[in-house]
Amino acid sequence: MSALLKPDEASVLLDAAIRGDLPDERGRFGPFGGRYVPETLVPAFERLEKGVREHLYDESFQEEFQKELREWVGRPTALTFAPRLSETWGADVWLKREDLAHTGAHKINNAIGQAILAKRLGAERVIAETGAGQHGVASAAACARVGLPCTVYMGAVDIERQAPNVDRMRRLGAEVVAVESGDKTLRAAIDEALRNWVTDPAGTYYLLGSAVGAHPYPYLVRELQSVIGKESRQQMIDQAGGLPDAVFACVGGGSNAIGLFYPFLADSVELIGVEAGGTGSGLGQNAATLATGTPGVLQGAYTIILQDGDGQVQETHSISAGLDYSGVGPEHALLQATGRVEYISASDDEALEALEELCASEGILTALETSHAFAAARLYAKENPGKKILIGNSGRGDKDM
Repeated sequence: MSALLKPDEASVLLDAAIRGDLPDERGRFGPFGGRYVPETLVPAFERLEKGVREHLYDESFQEEFQKELREWVGRPTALTFAPRLSETWGADVWLKREDLAHTGAHKINNAIGQAILAKRLGAERVIAETGAGQHGVASAAACARVGLPCTVYMGAVDIERQAPNVDRMRRLGAEVVAVESGDKTLRAAIDEALRNWVTDPAGTYYLLGSAVGAHPYPYLVRELQSVIGKESRQQMIDQAGGLPDAVFACVGGGSNAIGLFYPFLADSVELIGVEAGGTGSGLGQNAATLATGTPGVLQGAYTIILQDGDGQVQETHSISAGLDYSGVGPEHALLQATGRVEYISASDDEALEALEELCASEGILTALETSHAFAAARLYAKENPGKKILIGNSGRGDKDM
């Protein structure tokens, strides 16, 4: 349990999280979260928060959202038993197949939900950021679906290493803008998207791709992505005969992980988030924010970030573009501080080894991001034989070839 919270505080906050009472009226998950934004963006965030309250659980919004999830996204996605991995690992291994969703990853759940919201709020255009390109592809597809123009900001480094997704975004009608500033990866792309939003906060909707940033984005993305955990929980009961002993998900900003974990918070299930351990433990060698970071403000939220002793946000490294981020969603920071979720890391080499094993054993080419979760789950299985393990297979690996 983190020194940031006293034991009684942690217990109260965890109970609130389980009940769904967080974030509070200030947009905070305990000490984390909030809204630290330029004054020029305050009206835009307030309009968005008001829109979320009015529309997210409005009956007509939910009908449209659920219809798109069924008929366009292809939900529910499958729960797949992995027989050969199970035999090799000595555990029952189940995979939640977000790679089978339209556009190939979990990102589409959030993208179509926010695109519908943008339309209802009267937006004239949508902007988005992307790292691995999956959120960019999902945003481009969702905007095409609802009939809104889309501009995607992407770091120049990520454009080079994720070329197939760049081509997909453009074919789906989006403008892709290369970001040459900063570290030229996901953090720089978010910065550039925020700068653009400032120029037209009334007519532009910012479709943020992860459970990060200022309130209400961490809440909004969690609510849209929690379909993953809701489906998984029921599918495990129906297909596996009961809840899993442990649930694994990779963590960058944290949208697929919070979507999978959130419906399991009240259950006696181990929840394990796996960050990018990169090539080492030093600053700049990894993107293991919760393992090695400290509290600070990044892109609108108080959370755990990778920074030096002077508070300067540090560049990161990961073989996977989608985990290459200097911060993490504030709800993950709280769940670590309360002790409800354990966050560990897997190295580049461990992720690659797990990827090869999954391909050869089960005929599934997963994303490099997801490979980190497989690496950690394999180690857990060997240390806890006979357990029932659920792994969030957050996306497919075509983009990484």
